[in-house]
Amino acid sequence: MIYRFRVILDNDVDDDVFRDLEVRETDTLEDLHNIITQSFGFDGTEMASFYLSDNQWNQGEEISLFDLSDEEGSARLMSETTLNEVLHESQTKLIYVYDFLSMWTFFVELADIVEETSGVDYPNVMFIHGQIPDIAPEKDFDFEEEFDEFDEFEDDLDIEDYDNLDFDENWN
Repeated sequence: MIYRFRVILDNDVDDDVFRDLEVRETDTLEDLHNIITQSFGFDGTEMASFYLSDNQWNQGEEISLFDLSDEEGSARLMSETTLNEVLHESQTKLIYVYDFLSMWTFFVELADIVEETSGVDYPNVMFIHGQIPDIAPEKDFDFEEEFDEFDEFEDDLDIEDYDNLDFDENWN
């Protein structure tokens, strides 16, 4: 069987940028990684990971390109994970992050499962829409809401008032 994917660049860009790809269900996530990087014009030399995702695009278990964990063999690897192990009709979404310094983030969705077409080489780029920007879209990590209740300076201490600070300045 052939898995058809739509791979969408994180929606923090002005224009829609996506690729429609076809990959055999028995190919690995590393094969999917390779066609994604090629179809978006990356050289494929940076670290990358897939994350299992639910229907609300919440990030789940990581499946990485290389094992960088402290305990060898504890990481799930792309090269050892076939598409049909992690994706099926009820589990259709992955998050893909390429280049952890730039944080190129893509939403990968299994759109269809079809029969293999004779004469077509797989993996296959079916459709290209939009051009990837020169730099990765900035992420808007809104931590302000999370920390509204905590203000480390709310006690109004005057740090210039050494006489009333609670420490011994000659501790050494």
